[in-house]
Amino acid sequence: MKFYASALLFDNDGVLVDSHQAAAEAWAQWATEFAPHFEWDVPENAGRRAEDKVREQVAPELFEQANARINELEQLTAGSTVALPGAVELLRSLKAGTWTVCTSANPNLGRARLIAAGLIVPDELVTGDDVERGKPHPDPYLLGAKRLGFEPEDCVVFEDAPAGAEAALEAGVGLVVGVSERALDTEADIVVRDLRGITFDGEVLVIPDKNRLR
Repeated sequence: MKFYASALLFDNDGVLVDSHQAAAEAWAQWATEFAPHFEWDVPENAGRRAEDKVREQVAPELFEQANARINELEQLTAGSTVALPGAVELLRSLKAGTWTVCTSANPNLGRARLIAAGLIVPDELVTGDDVERGKPHPDPYLLGAKRLGFEPEDCVVFEDAPAGAEAALEAGVGLVVGVSERALDTEADIVVRDLRGITFDGEVLVIPDKNRLR
């Protein structure tokens, strides 16, 4: 399929990079210290800011300590992050100023995971610290479009998580592309296996039909 757009907005974890094992190790350790019954690896937690999940699990007086601890643990495991299929090739082919990453991670973690995976860190990177409300609120994608200088409806979002797809739809972007089989459970407009074969010249986004799951 072909879709006309001005810019691409990417979620990071689960779309560009595989940080699942790294995050699982960090959250497992965190849970033993602060919330023994917390189940991190469930769909409703995917794509959301760490601080929002922490706030739901601990008493207000423990928030600062607990939040600092998960930030520390995730930073320690960030080095095991790897690029997902097609991510390196696609990002290297894109013109600066026509794309960015809108991640729920904090700035240090977001950059560390991109770098560990061998990916470009865009100047317009949006992190969880840049917005008042994280996904599933639209703020991250609204800010991503703004930083690139485009209207949301002229942008395409790539997401894998229900919260992220909801954020993109609420932002009013032109197209939401779900990435991976996990995204079949989101409200994404279309779903692809991965980013392989996808091209964008600054005007036309081309997605191979053979890569589509929906």
